[in-house]
Amino acid sequence: MTHPLNLSLRVSALLLSLGLATTACTHDGNDPGVEYAPEMYESIPYEPLRQTSFNTVNSFGINQRTPANGTVPRGKLNYYDHIPKDSVRMAERLLHNPYAYTKANLEEGKVLYTRICSHCHGEAGDGQGPVGLKFKGVPNYSAGAYKTMNDGHIYHVIEWGRNRMMPHGSQVNPEERWKIAMYVRVLQRGEGPDALSKLVAKGPTTTANDSTEMTDRSNQGPVEQAQADKASETPGQGGAVSPNGSGVTHIPGNK
Repeated sequence: MTHPLNLSLRVSALLLSLGLATTACTHDGNDPGVEYAPEMYESIPYEPLRQTSFNTVNSFGINQRTPANGTVPRGKLNYYDHIPKDSVRMAERLLHNPYAYTKANLEEGKVLYTRICSHCHGEAGDGQGPVGLKFKGVPNYSAGAYKTMNDGHIYHVIEWGRNRMMPHGSQVNPEERWKIAMYVRVLQRGEGPDALSKLVAKGPTTTANDSTEMTDRSNQGPVEQAQADKASETPGQGGAVSPNGSGVTHIPGNK
């Protein structure tokens, strides 16, 4: 004969299991049902890319916070040269190409230019790329004032864009920008890619306002191949170093 207490325990266990099954199995596919010890897999500290409930501490109720004004992501300081985006003339004077016009650097610049720029500017730098033909207004590097742009000018336009050209500073790191600028100097000759060999070890044709003239080649050896996910060790100012050794040169008028 079954003891009444054992029977009541069995009935209670059966009802509890049925209740749990009913609670856990719902028609709503987004309902996880009963969660056992959720603190073991739901982070108690705030995680910026995951949120399960309204955040009562941060603004707008979200975990993700906007970075403080004036801050730079870790490891990205050399992506910024502190020259305003509309100050291309300042860039011409202050930005100096830290790399030599070696065959390796120019050939890498050609690869980067072909991959990133030629669809608009054309393989010969004449503005006749497939996108340039459709939207018009893409300049010819070997015509007018475009054929006298120095490396600093080209670097700045790559970083910030100009007129209808959008900024590419987030797509190419500082080292790659300089190498693309080098190859644009090749195309300024109006001879297309064939002019590359003429600039190897010689550098661009010297002009009175060309801040990129090579003056100390003994310290400008070839550099390693640039990668899209690798930042240059040299800031945008090239060899310029601030008095405090931070690698950032102060520009008059900027604080």
